[in-house]
Amino acid sequence: MSCSVAVCNSPVFSPSSSLFCSKTSIISQSPEALNLSLTHLKPSSSSPASPSPSSPSSPFRLRLQKPTSGSLLSTPSSSSVSGSTILKRKRPSRLDIPVSTTALCFGVPPTPCEVEREVEREGDGYSVYCKRGRREAMEDRFSASVELQGDSKQAFFGVFDGHGGAKAAEFAAQKLEKNIVDEVVRRGDRSGVKEAVKDGYLKTDAEFLKEDVSGGTCCVTALIQNGNLIVSNAGGVAEPLTSDHRPSREDEKSRIETSGGYVDLCRGVWRIQGSLAVSRGIGDQHLKQWVISEPETKIIGIKPECEFLILASDGLWDKVSNQEAVDIARPSCLGINKVNPLGACKKLVELSVSRGSSDDVSVMLVQLGRYL
Repeated sequence: MSCSVAVCNSPVFSPSSSLFCSKTSIISQSPEALNLSLTHLKPSSSSPASPSPSSPSSPFRLRLQKPTSGSLLSTPSSSSVSGSTILKRKRPSRLDIPVSTTALCFGVPPTPCEVEREVEREGDGYSVYCKRGRREAMEDRFSASVELQGDSKQAFFGVFDGHGGAKAAEFAAQKLEKNIVDEVVRRGDRSGVKEAVKDGYLKTDAEFLKEDVSGGTCCVTALIQNGNLIVSNAGGVAEPLTSDHRPSREDEKSRIETSGGYVDLCRGVWRIQGSLAVSRGIGDQHLKQWVISEPETKIIGIKPECEFLILASDGLWDKVSNQEAVDIARPSCLGINKVNPLGACKKLVELSVSRGSSDDVSVMLVQLGRYL
């Protein structure tokens, strides 16, 4: 998880049907059921006219319901050979299988639907584009709210990169903003905004763990208030605004090992308990002892030279550098003829895909000039 801030003429603030069925069996225990025994096909010394008894050692015995009118089994008197009745099977009736249609289930407005391969949105001062990777369902989510508490200079944005399913990302996209804003209002102290954001993250994590579902999510959020940009992340990269939350980081590795866990190198990636490649996030109940939800937060003042903010999931930053992202987005955001921030988001996503990304890729671009 990461974000970048473009700053004009100055260094960029940037982040580095199944075989088994549970239905009632058609095999009946009714005393009226027919017995159909399967015998071993061995030469018999008995007369051909006499029926061969069932082999006592054969484990196969099938009990079928007594045939009724319209049954698949029929026993016409004319179909008899050597005294044995031949069972004929009628052609089964044609099955009409309904074709399901893809449903659009956006649910909460800020969050994309799992079944969608691509999600795009243009709002008041922001644009976002998400593209599903090779998974069957998209695990990225986003949240965007402008005019918080009726103030056009306040807003909240977030990108949530789920793992082990989309439930944690969905939950965070719906709850984290409210929890953070509630804490900010409760404190009423500008100097305590970092603690308010931290408490908002911790509360969201605690609420999700009570749901008792698997999975987790990395988060990168931006709260704009009083002319300040408060950027926070839990799990991922956002340098220099915040730092990398990976098990390979020395202080994160030390924290994990001190609490009884271990960090192991698995196929070139450092992982907690040989499992998770991020050390902070919301959810991940089975690793909660080591994967904390406390974010790292940095506050910067929004100045005239601050052009736009890029929030994105790791699907982008794993393939596109910070400076590349800013250089590609700037012409579309500050174009003389036509401003097209959504087009910039799409360009960044497609660039990542063209470089081999198989992950979900989500990019959000926020115009900062409107919050001066």
